[in-house]
Amino acid sequence: MSFSKLSKLLVTETIVEKSERSSNSSVTALPLTDESEAGQLRLEESTAGGLGRHLGLFSTTFLIINRIIGTGIFSTPSSIVNSVGSVGAALMLWTLGFLLSFAGLLIWLELGCMIPRSGGEKVYLEAAYKHPRMLATVFFAFQAILLGFTASGCTVFASNIVLAANRKATEWEERGIAITVLCVITAVHVCFPKWGVRGMNAIGLVKVGTLLFVVVSGWVVLGGGVKSVPDPHASFRNAFAGSSTSSNQYATALFKVLSSFAGWSNASYVLNEVKNPVRTLKIAGPLGLTICGVLYLFANISYFAAATPEEIANSGVTVAAHYMGKVTYSANDTTRYSALVALSAFGNVMTVTFAQSRVNQELAKEGAIPFPRFWASNWPFGSPSAGLLLHFIPSFIVIIAIPFGDAYNFILDCEGYPGSVVFFLVAVGFFILRYRAPEKYATRPFKVWWGVTVFFLAAQMFQLIAPFLRPPGGKGDTSLPYWLAPVVGIVILAGGVTYWATWWKVLPRLGGYELEPVKERLSDGTVVVVYKKEKKG
Repeated sequence: MSFSKLSKLLVTETIVEKSERSSNSSVTALPLTDESEAGQLRLEESTAGGLGRHLGLFSTTFLIINRIIGTGIFSTPSSIVNSVGSVGAALMLWTLGFLLSFAGLLIWLELGCMIPRSGGEKVYLEAAYKHPRMLATVFFAFQAILLGFTASGCTVFASNIVLAANRKATEWEERGIAITVLCVITAVHVCFPKWGVRGMNAIGLVKVGTLLFVVVSGWVVLGGGVKSVPDPHASFRNAFAGSSTSSNQYATALFKVLSSFAGWSNASYVLNEVKNPVRTLKIAGPLGLTICGVLYLFANISYFAAATPEEIANSGVTVAAHYMGKVTYSANDTTRYSALVALSAFGNVMTVTFAQSRVNQELAKEGAIPFPRFWASNWPFGSPSAGLLLHFIPSFIVIIAIPFGDAYNFILDCEGYPGSVVFFLVAVGFFILRYRAPEKYATRPFKVWWGVTVFFLAAQMFQLIAPFLRPPGGKGDTSLPYWLAPVVGIVILAGGVTYWATWWKVLPRLGGYELEPVKERLSDGTVVVVYKKEKKG
């Protein structure tokens, strides 16, 4: 045994002995290991505790579907065709968005099958960027916790359920409904976790059924079966006529398409709870995204079969209501459309809350946030109740404290850019892992082609640049400068780096101590890393 290994073993034994002396009956000290797939915890330690592996292929697939199918497909086609000017260009962008999302999914499949544990991007960043210690984890934690809220989904549900009820509500009444939704969903996931999964599956089936109705009825329209549409093929003649020549408008439209596909990585956040995770992920990921992609493309064709590009562009966020009014001969379909959007938003909040709480728990297990024992706990029902609380807090604050209007929309816009930065770093990290851990050293049950990764990396570079491209008239979707949201996103990411430097570097140096990781097992079986101060010398 080398001197370095012997010294590390002696230090480890000393730390464990100190931890055992200071521990109470609810925690048990565990030995540290030299190497792990990602972070400080080994795979078997990361999966200890909790609900166990209770998600099958069906639930995992609908975890992806429920996250992807939100309000986007029912509203954004109008703004996309309005930006690019033609049916052909719009359909081209929807196809490109599907391909880009699938490229990202394939990369996440390789990484997820190689390291099948909960956390998604957190895990992949830790594996690729091991040094400096904890930087990747804290960097991701800062934006994931601060910006991982579901305030937008709760508010969309509130505003649309009021419309569906044909009522007028004050701003605070809508806030009250949004808070109620947040509380109910959090309580269900805490107290009845398996019923929460069943609820997500049921809503996912309704969403798929709704889009199937749009697709099938579109075929009826194209076949001439709807009298209110005298020429269903009009939009497809000279499909590219009137296409925009502005690169900014294509960039803006593609960004909206990609936002509509957001959620293809959702299963990677909860792999500790997936049965046979490698096999399930390889099936559920492509199946869920393919279902959504095919339905999205055919739904757009249905929209354009029933209405001209000009009608779609002028329909605003009610494109689905406009379509349903055409095929059901109803002059006013606002009530049904609003109920549909409300249900879709509710399903999104359920799914995001479910996945994000698991990410929060994984961050706590690694000791990336203060009071890790509390935030990592699965007490009292086996669900990550503290992780759900950590997700609840920023969502509640945004709903209750931020006034509706530009300020609210701006806060929501700040979510997007840090996510693009993280995706870009994961794509770069993919190449690092391919170089540092080739196949003969790391098992890869699934392997993606190099060209797919380059394609996805180029798209991420585009998404980092696109928000700074000047939009027509120099105005974004708020009265604030269009470049301000990505700048704030960068500041938030910089805040994570600053927090890491302060807590892990500056304060230990000033205080003359080092932070040493100690693994402890909580009473519910969860293993957590706790950083303890050790005096130098």
